[in-house]
Amino acid sequence: MKTVQPYLFEPEPSMPEGFRHTRELITPDQEHDLVAQFAELPFAAFEFREYVGKRRIVSYGSKYDFGREQLVSAEAIPEFLLPLRARAAAFAELDPFSMQQVLVTEYAAGAAIGWHRDKAVFKEVVGVSFLSPCTLRLRRETNFGWKRAALTLEPRSAYLLAGTSRTEWEHSIPPVDSLRYSVTFRTMRLVRG
Repeated sequence: MKTVQPYLFEPEPSMPEGFRHTRELITPDQEHDLVAQFAELPFAAFEFREYVGKRRIVSYGSKYDFGREQLVSAEAIPEFLLPLRARAAAFAELDPFSMQQVLVTEYAAGAAIGWHRDKAVFKEVVGVSFLSPCTLRLRRETNFGWKRAALTLEPRSAYLLAGTSRTEWEHSIPPVDSLRYSVTFRTMRLVRG
């Protein structure tokens, strides 16, 4: 039986339509300064109905109330996050002012986030990683089972979920090995009344 030797350097995995990734959105010095600011934020445990997650969060601009299943207002986006929002918007080719919702998440060692799609009130999602790497997993159900993709998000990297990667694919992060932060910027879907 003939065996095939795998390539020594595999190409980046095939990702869903609308997904984009960049390895160095910010510099190490910028990361250091932002992480110092994160330490001062009023984090609270993530709560989803009766479930309390291991990760801690703080929202700005607006936040999703899972109990009422609606968007509610939150404190204004802090000044120190505005330059990061501008860089994230430039990467995603979006207007920074369209990114009206910001979620800062603290993942202690062992914290994860289960399979989900962001709520339908949100449109594009841009995430920025800090301190330690994690695996971003994506999946979409098909007639033949699950189609899957995964990518390591290194510190200072960013990703964009838009198009079908945002609307048809779920994503998750398995338990992290060490402290990690993420900042997620979201645009809002226009509601027609």
